[in-house]
Amino acid sequence: MSNTLNSINPVTNQSIGSVDITPCEHIANTVTRARNAQQSWANLSISARITQLKKLSNHLSEKQEQLAQLITQEMGKPIKESRQEILLCHTNLTGYLDEIEQALTPQVKNNNNTESVMYYDPLGVCAVITPWNFPFSLPHGLIIAALAAGNAVIFKPSEETPLSGQAYADLLHQILPPDLVHIIHGSDDQGKALVAQPIDLIAFIGSQQTGKKIMAAASEHLTRIILELGGKDPMIVLEDANIEKAACYATENSFRNAGQVCISTERIYVHEKVIPQFIETLVRETNKIQLGNGMDEATDIGPMVNQTQKNHVLSQIEDAKNKGATIVLDGSNQENNFMAPTILSNIDHDMRIAKEETFGPVACITSISDDDEAVALANDTTLGLGAVVFGQDDHAKTVARHLTAGMIGVNQGCRGVKGTPWIGAKQSGYGYYHSTEGHRQFTQIRVITTRSVA
Repeated sequence: MSNTLNSINPVTNQSIGSVDITPCEHIANTVTRARNAQQSWANLSISARITQLKKLSNHLSEKQEQLAQLITQEMGKPIKESRQEILLCHTNLTGYLDEIEQALTPQVKNNNNTESVMYYDPLGVCAVITPWNFPFSLPHGLIIAALAAGNAVIFKPSEETPLSGQAYADLLHQILPPDLVHIIHGSDDQGKALVAQPIDLIAFIGSQQTGKKIMAAASEHLTRIILELGGKDPMIVLEDANIEKAACYATENSFRNAGQVCISTERIYVHEKVIPQFIETLVRETNKIQLGNGMDEATDIGPMVNQTQKNHVLSQIEDAKNKGATIVLDGSNQENNFMAPTILSNIDHDMRIAKEETFGPVACITSISDDDEAVALANDTTLGLGAVVFGQDDHAKTVARHLTAGMIGVNQGCRGVKGTPWIGAKQSGYGYYHSTEGHRQFTQIRVITTRSVA
């Protein structure tokens, strides 16, 4: 068995580098070292920790192009999107840390002669396990929140993007005390060994199936968990929608990052009276998309991360075709890991592609006759991360309030404004992050109550 993990460029299928796999038997000692380092870090004031963490911003800025190229070479997304990923980590860091500091400031409650103070204390050691589709921004948000709260972190990046994960950990090692942040590399075995440890929090972003396994493993020590488990996001296009805007949004959100986004639009329910116009516009906009090597500045969509993921998408398309779906635009016949945008219509809920997460560049369209049917179909899923509704504002808002996703956009994407949580419903999430309440999930709340002397 190899002791190294190779990172494979999905364009060339060649290795671009490797990391040492972490032996599972070493992980218990890693937890011990992290716990020892955490004590001194926790004893600092939150302001001192925030000041230290803000130093990361300059490192991200200085290495933006190098890091962006690494992301693109590892997982295939266009270089312009990789640059944006690093840029957002850099430019939003100060505001993000200030928001955390405010959220974790002790809160005072008074009642007659009694005063209670709520303190937001560190938990201890947090495991952060993240996927490959946003290999910097996803771990960044979780790790910074955990560290700012006074915790130590053990970070396991995806085995598909180990070099990006290592690069992020290396930046943190430059500004933080020794042993406060550890990185472990490997696949399922290392993940299982980590979550089996007596740690204090597991923050995981990934598949529904893996999330269930983590939840079961966490029960052994009653470890706290934050799980974001993907989505099957619906888009509803009402009869009174601006079809041009709706179709342009569907094009962008169905195919961005080759559809490998947790809030990709995976199901589109369009009113029967406007469906011909919607499909015509969607095809027109989709045909403008440039498929190619992510390192090419002109590329809009790069390859899928690997052949396994592409085969998963192709199997869903084949199942849909066999059950009566219409191929409006076929992008599946590309070589290697590439897959061009694909549009299917006449989708029904007997098809796998209407029920299972796809995570690929496929737009799936279903005709609906009224609002009730649209809502019923949109909610017909075990997942519930994001959703969007396009229509006249008041009408669309009314429909949106009947959807069961955690984040719902009206005539726009589902991402909320600063200060709102990233939150899923149903089996898309357990716990959440970002926002005042989200930041506090990385802490232990302690209430100290005193009585005033009369």
